[in-house]
Amino acid sequence: MARVRRMSRAAAVSLALALTVAAAGTASAVPAGRGAPRPPDGVWRMDGYGTLVTIGNGKLATYDTTRVSCLPGAVTADQVGAPGPAGATRYGEGSVATMTVTPDGRGRAVLAPDDAAGVRHLERLSALPERCRRPAEESPLAVFDRFWATFAENYPFFAAKGIDWQAVRDRYRPLVTPGTTDAELQRILTDMIRPLHDAHTALIHQGKTVYFGLRPGTRVATPELRTRAAEAVSHQLVAPVRSFAQGKLVVGELPDQIRYLRIDSFDGYVAGDSYQQQAAELDRALDALIPSGATADRLRGLVIDCRLNGGGSDALGLRIAARLTDRAYTAYTKVARNDPDDPARYTRPQPITVHPAPAPRWTGPVALLTSGSSVSAAETFTQALMGRTPQVTRIGENTQGVFSDVLFRPLAKDWAAVLPNEKYLDRAGHSFDGPGIPPQSRIPVFTEDDLTHRRDPALTLARRVMAGSG
Repeated sequence: MARVRRMSRAAAVSLALALTVAAAGTASAVPAGRGAPRPPDGVWRMDGYGTLVTIGNGKLATYDTTRVSCLPGAVTADQVGAPGPAGATRYGEGSVATMTVTPDGRGRAVLAPDDAAGVRHLERLSALPERCRRPAEESPLAVFDRFWATFAENYPFFAAKGIDWQAVRDRYRPLVTPGTTDAELQRILTDMIRPLHDAHTALIHQGKTVYFGLRPGTRVATPELRTRAAEAVSHQLVAPVRSFAQGKLVVGELPDQIRYLRIDSFDGYVAGDSYQQQAAELDRALDALIPSGATADRLRGLVIDCRLNGGGSDALGLRIAARLTDRAYTAYTKVARNDPDDPARYTRPQPITVHPAPAPRWTGPVALLTSGSSVSAAETFTQALMGRTPQVTRIGENTQGVFSDVLFRPLAKDWAAVLPNEKYLDRAGHSFDGPGIPPQSRIPVFTEDDLTHRRDPALTLARRVMAGSG
C-alpha cells in the first residue's frame, strides 16, 4: 500500500509513497446488492491537492493535474467489502482497506485515509476531462513544464523562502531542448529546487531517488549514529529495555520512577502496510510504557525521545497524544493550497483534535526530546503535544521544519517529483515550516564528543526536569 504520509526519509521519497490518498492492490470488488447502499461511483475533484479521483466497477484511481497536464496518478485501489451506512465504502489492497469514501450531500464526498490526520473533500464532476485521456508527451521540455507547474500550483512556501519561482522558470527553461539528456535534465530540475532546502522535496528518475532536500546542517540518522546514540542513552537506563515494532519503539526505565520511550519512526512497525496492525503494535508499546493501577501511583514522569525519528503516519502520533491527556484539545489545523493562480488561497481550515484514548493514560509531567533529525510526523507529533495540559517540556534542538503530507507526482514514464502542499497551523495561525519547532530548553544533541564518551546531556536535563516536576 502507498502510505499517505509522513515518512521516514527513505519512505518519503520511495515510489511506495505513491500517495495523495492511499493504496494500490488487486482485490475483487464486492458489488452492492439491490436496495443496499451503493458506492460513490463517478469522477471527483479533490479540493486542493491537484487531484481527480475516479470510482467505478469496484475500483478507485487518481489523476494528477496542473494547468498544462493531466496524468494518471500513482494511486489505484479496489473496493473492500460492501458499502456501509450512508454509502461509506472502503478501498485498499486485497482484504486490507486503507481509506473510506463517504457521500456527503448532493455532489460531494469525503475521502478519509486511515493513516493520515484529517480528510479530503471531493466534488463531483460530470466526466473525466478529455485531456486526461490523451497520452502524455515524454519530451524533456514537457517534463520540465510539468515539474515547474506542479511546484507553482502546489508548493506553499516560495514567499517564506524568498524564491521567485517564475524567475526560476525564466532562467532554466531555455536550457532544455529536444536533445537534453536525462543527466542534464536531472541536473536542471535538481538545481531548481535545491535552494528550497526542503526535506519534503525530491526528484525521482527511473524509480530511484536522485535528489532530496534537507535543511543545511542536518545530520542524517545513519545506522551508526542510531547505534551510538542508543549506547549513550543506555548508560542512564536502570533496567533492560523492551523493544516493539521491529525495533522502532523502545520502552525503558530511568532513575526516580521515570519511564522512557524512544520512537525511531511512525511507520514500519509490522511487515506490510496495514495501519490497523501498526496501531495495535503501538498500543502494545504504550501499554508497557504507561502503567495502570497501583503501579501508576509510583510513576513521576515520562521522557519521549524523537531525536532520530524520520517520520511516518500522523495518525500514529495522534494515537500517542491520546494516551497523554484526559481532555480533548486541538492538535493543529491543516490547510492545503487550492488555487493554481493564487498562492495565498487555501482550503477551509480543518482542525485536528486529540481525543482521550479509552485505555490507560498518563496526564502527569512529560518531556520531549527533539533535534534537526526529528522529521515530518515526528514534528506533527511535537506540535500535537503543544496544546496538552500540563505543558510538555521540549528539550534539545529545533525540529527539521517539514510538516505537510507529501504529494507524489509522476511527470512522465521515467520521472516523478515529491513536494508538500499543506500548512499545519498552531492556534495563532502560525506555521513552523522552515525553521521547525524550537525547544524550550536548548541543548546540543548527540555531539561527537558526547557520543565518544557515551554522554547524553539532553536526557540528563529531561530527567532533572521530570524529577523536579514529580
